[in-house]
Amino acid sequence: MVPIDSFQGVITFVVAARSTSFTQAAERLGLSKSAVGKSIARLEERLGTQLFHRTTRRISLTADGEAYLTACSTALEEIGAAESGLGPGGAEPSGRLRVDIPVAFGRRVVAPLLFEIANKYPALQLHMTFSDHIVDPFEEGIDLLVRFGDLKDTSGLVARRLTRQRWAICAAPSYLARCGVPQTLEELSHHRCIVGHRRGQPLSWRVRQGAETVRYAPPSAHQIGDGEAMILAAVAGTGLCQMPRCLFREDIEAGRLVEVLEAYEPDPVDVHAVWPKVSHLRPKVRYVVDELVKLCEHWQ
Repeated sequence: MVPIDSFQGVITFVVAARSTSFTQAAERLGLSKSAVGKSIARLEERLGTQLFHRTTRRISLTADGEAYLTACSTALEEIGAAESGLGPGGAEPSGRLRVDIPVAFGRRVVAPLLFEIANKYPALQLHMTFSDHIVDPFEEGIDLLVRFGDLKDTSGLVARRLTRQRWAICAAPSYLARCGVPQTLEELSHHRCIVGHRRGQPLSWRVRQGAETVRYAPPSAHQIGDGEAMILAAVAGTGLCQMPRCLFREDIEAGRLVEVLEAYEPDPVDVHAVWPKVSHLRPKVRYVVDELVKLCEHWQ
């Protein structure tokens, strides 16, 4: 069992690791520089390893120090999460929530919902990133992900369905006037299509053939790695684009886009909230997911 008096050394270590010098760490902790140095030295002696590279002006973590900082930061976050779940304040989300969401769906749908939640609970602090590629929440330090489609690898993760999304193929009236309105998938060979890409490879579309939803590789005149830019390209008249229909809704209603090939509309796709499996679910994650489930009903 770790000695009780060693925990003060852990706090000192974490603060020092996030500082440029022991002097700066001492100022943050309200201690003397000598006290910080002695605390770190005792910790290194107990662990049997050097945690810092030291120069006269700066400190930097060793490889063991980096690993120990990760472990200590995670442990302190777990303690904070457990404390935030106790008492009358545990019912409301608070603290920093790190969220990663798809680019177009995130900006047009999820971000406004998160802002609505943040306005309702001012103790909640959002840290948002936008990406369409696969993200490791453990490696990136993400509390909550929002992702489309089937989840192939859920080891160490928990997933909850937020909503289901219809998909559509759309193009601008100017493009359809110039190139014609496709009636079948075969006719797409004479058209220009806008597709996403991952790891340098174009992404296929999902289409209905008979009673099944299958993958279809359209002729990819344009490969764009940003969902929002794909929609802008379609509105600009550069080609046909397939996206969740809710992302096209405003442009369809405004006449900037027209839906085509409706007979090939695939089965709706699930949208999941995904978070790392931990022994104590942080209240902010649980509450925000519950709120998102309710708010996403409008986007079915």
